[in-house]
Amino acid sequence: AAALLVVAEDKLDEYGLEPIGFLEGWTAAGCDPATMGLGPVAATRKLFDRTGLGFDDFDLVELNEAFACQVLGVLKEWGWDDRDRLNVNGSGISLGHPIGATGVRMTATALHELKRRGGGRALVTMCIGGGQGMAASITTA
Repeated sequence: AAALLVVAEDKLDEYGLEPIGFLEGWTAAGCDPATMGLGPVAATRKLFDRTGLGFDDFDLVELNEAFACQVLGVLKEWGWDDRDRLNVNGSGISLGHPIGATGVRMTATALHELKRRGGGRALVTMCIGGGQGMAASITTA
């Protein structure tokens, strides 16, 4: 089981919460179900359009590793491949791909690694069965 509590900033004091990170923006996008592994491509482009951010603005990139060739396809479509920032602690194949909890696992992994490095920003992306993708920009608190 996994959980991620997302609240408005003004609720932190009200509930006595200490944040470990902030969600700057997120997007979802659809794609052809036959190429569902490429869902992060459209979602990331949409996130970059919405936020004005780009790959150079991120210290880490978490790309869900649903299966090995899927990662290679996304990197090719992105036209980006910086192995020093990509899945620095592993991803779905090595850490696990708990269906329904992958996004929380990836977000927690990214936030803990950012904290270990002294802070920063991470791009968290995933493909979703049936032809979807999601992308989020998160920062440490």
